[in-house]
Amino acid sequence: MVTVLDTTTPEKRVRHPEKAHRPDQPVQARKPEWIRVKAPNSRGYAETRQIVKSHNLFTVCEEAGCPNIGECWDKKHATFMIMGEICTRACAFCNVATGKPAPLDLKEPENVAHAVRTMGLNHVVITSVDRDDLDDGGAQHFVEVIQAIREEAPGTTIEILTPDFLRKEKALEKVVAARPDVFNHNLETVPSNYLTVRPGARYFHSIRLLQQVKEIDPTIFTKSGIMVGLGEERNEVLQLMDDLRSADVDFLTIGQYLQPTKKHHAVIRFVPPEEFKSYETSAYSKGFLMVSASPLTRSSHHAGDDFARLRENRAKKLAAAE
Repeated sequence: MVTVLDTTTPEKRVRHPEKAHRPDQPVQARKPEWIRVKAPNSRGYAETRQIVKSHNLFTVCEEAGCPNIGECWDKKHATFMIMGEICTRACAFCNVATGKPAPLDLKEPENVAHAVRTMGLNHVVITSVDRDDLDDGGAQHFVEVIQAIREEAPGTTIEILTPDFLRKEKALEKVVAARPDVFNHNLETVPSNYLTVRPGARYFHSIRLLQQVKEIDPTIFTKSGIMVGLGEERNEVLQLMDDLRSADVDFLTIGQYLQPTKKHHAVIRFVPPEEFKSYETSAYSKGFLMVSASPLTRSSHHAGDDFARLRENRAKKLAAAE
């Protein structure tokens, strides 16, 4: 018997090897009208993609399969994902690849800053994969990216969307000291779902993280977001809002969970627009300065416009208190 080895075709890397053993989850064959978007094909989209690739950068827009990528990239809005494309965790909702990450790219802060200036961004969102392999979880790398942007594009406001820095002593303090304009850390879902949806994280650690940001620097805006459609109950979402307000979080985003592959957590329900509106009303009544709640809401969708409104709403609140 002869065994033939194909050495000419590159080996295809499995994106989610850690999920291969999981049973297939049901996939909704057809999405409701309110969740559909057009495929990206505009000139602005192509130009943004070229800028990202030419600077050897990654974006969460691509890696997480964001449905708003066509709209945002057409306007030259992109959320940069630093510290590589490989995450050390395997959350059941996330389409970012899991595995052993590569060493940090020491030129990345400079490349991100140059891309920000080239794109002429007034507001930029910087996120990252989880880097549990690093002693500080990547905190210093966040600091260096913030500093590089401030040097090259001093007029650009900076929003960061960070991991939880679980068991990384003094990591949070390091990042807050760099004074981003907005500190975002997503809860993702209600606590009863954590074991199945976000097993590597701890709900109350994330709440405490957001609370500590305000304790260290009360001037920084804090933000968090969740997905719905994962089997949560309405009363759980309302309790989550109360938990965030107890941590003095300013801004809440709520969007529909969309299943990336059959190996990811199933969509339990497509939440209709009127329920999102109801959540928005409830959140404002609890004291959030800003709320974005809709099927296609994502953490960094319309982030620049929302930041402007966030500052305006804080100014009005302070003026009313005088």
